[in-house]
Amino acid sequence: MTFPARLEQFRAVDSTQRVVREWLDAGEPEVCVAVADHQTAGRGRHGRDWVAPHGSALLLSAGFRPNGLLPRHGWRLAAVVALAMRDAAEEVAGLADGTLWLKWPNDLVAVDQRRGVVKVAGVLGESVSTSRRVQSAVIGIGINGNWKAVDFPWLLSSSMTSLRQLSGNRPIDHAALLDAFLARLEPRYEALAAGTFDAAGWSVTQVTTGRQVVVDIAGESILGTATGVDPESGALLMSRDGKATAAIDSGEVVRCRVS
Repeated sequence: MTFPARLEQFRAVDSTQRVVREWLDAGEPEVCVAVADHQTAGRGRHGRDWVAPHGSALLLSAGFRPNGLLPRHGWRLAAVVALAMRDAAEEVAGLADGTLWLKWPNDLVAVDQRRGVVKVAGVLGESVSTSRRVQSAVIGIGINGNWKAVDFPWLLSSSMTSLRQLSGNRPIDHAALLDAFLARLEPRYEALAAGTFDAAGWSVTQVTTGRQVVVDIAGESILGTATGVDPESGALLMSRDGKATAAIDSGEVVRCRVS
């Protein structure tokens, strides 16, 4: 398999998710990747807009046709994308190992002692499945690379950061970041296609484990302590008031206490 089978870079596009979905629907072989310097209609999780100034973030979507991946394991595609980008970002930005974490389900974050958990990248997964397998999936990721702290949106500045900020205002080479990401994604995806998932690597990078969290589930806020993640279902494991651990398979961690 040529990896990726198709790679196109756009100066501006409405949404890389839309581009890659159309490629897959037209019969494009996997893995196909669309990259943009700017998106005019970028989307995040739960239908949110994803807005970043031109050239401030690496924005891409990857299309997959996984052979034999069970629908209950479809979340692992987004997980391997997030893990590949985490490793690539730490290397290219010159960050110490363990600077970046995953925040369930797949955000990339860093820990700021003053502000707490701050977001570096977001992941969006969309798939088409039958009862037996995932037929195709588009996984999008937007990572704040060269976004300067002085340019952060006022309403989001307390909860976000960028690789540039984390590296002491050192410029980030987005082309090098893309190359490093693809180099790390290929073996992770090949392993997943062969039936192997790095559950330990995914679990150990979860910033929420052992910490008090607030999880939003369909508008309801639930407070408890995250005890880990389930590598089979992808669910967040959480205990409340000392009671037995429950598995939360849908929702979003909106607060994580770090001190």
